[in-house]
Amino acid sequence: MRDQLEEAHKHRDDGYGRAQHLNKVELPKRFYKDVDVARGEDGYSVTLDGRQVRTPGKKIPIVVPELNLAQALAEEWAAQQEFIDPATMPLVRLINSAVESGDEMIPAFRDEIIKFAGNDLLLYRADSPQELVDEQEKVWDAALVKLAREFDVAFQPTIGIIHQAQPASTLEKLAKTLEGLSLLQLTALVSITGLTGSGLLAIALQNELLSPDDVWLAAHVDEDHQIRLWGEDEEATERRNKRKVEFDKAVFVVERLREHAKAG
Repeated sequence: MRDQLEEAHKHRDDGYGRAQHLNKVELPKRFYKDVDVARGEDGYSVTLDGRQVRTPGKKIPIVVPELNLAQALAEEWAAQQEFIDPATMPLVRLINSAVESGDEMIPAFRDEIIKFAGNDLLLYRADSPQELVDEQEKVWDAALVKLAREFDVAFQPTIGIIHQAQPASTLEKLAKTLEGLSLLQLTALVSITGLTGSGLLAIALQNELLSPDDVWLAAHVDEDHQIRLWGEDEEATERRNKRKVEFDKAVFVVERLREHAKAG
């Protein structure tokens, strides 16, 4: 199961994962002229010259429940030039990974998010320097308070890196917030969890307790502190920018499917 989980969201580690490898091999030529969106009984599909898009591995038809999501997928396909470059198709890769994982991975994805939440970025604090301590308290405590009030849970932050178990009741209540979410929703949340290092931030985002900008800021408190001290590193900045693209696409999926669910 762990191997399947890692395959489903490899891109979380460096913001573009499997596509990085594809840059080292010959890219396929664009084989289609027209890109469109078609509506079917189960949802919306992207078509290339009238043929429904399928996943690259298991050749499963891609069907999404929301029109704007399908249109965004179509835009990535339409933007390809002479060659098809997966590195420029983060949304397509994310949806492909979800579809190829299959619904049987839903429990594993929920568990992965809660596993992060139980050992979360927001719960392990620095003891110095004071500027970093203050920034962590300001940003991270604000997120924890919102979660605690919304779900009637308690957290036990700690200083240092020694594991501090969180209350079982807290993790149980947080796990319930993920029940009923679809495979696509959970895949996007797993991606956000990996990119931020925080299951709590992913849960807060899903429940509209924090904005995407707030989540991204909270995920980079430590990194931003180092930048203030030592300045930016070009390679690190490039990696962060690529991760931000992945993050934004995952957030887009979360937001569109959340609105779709609200609309019934």
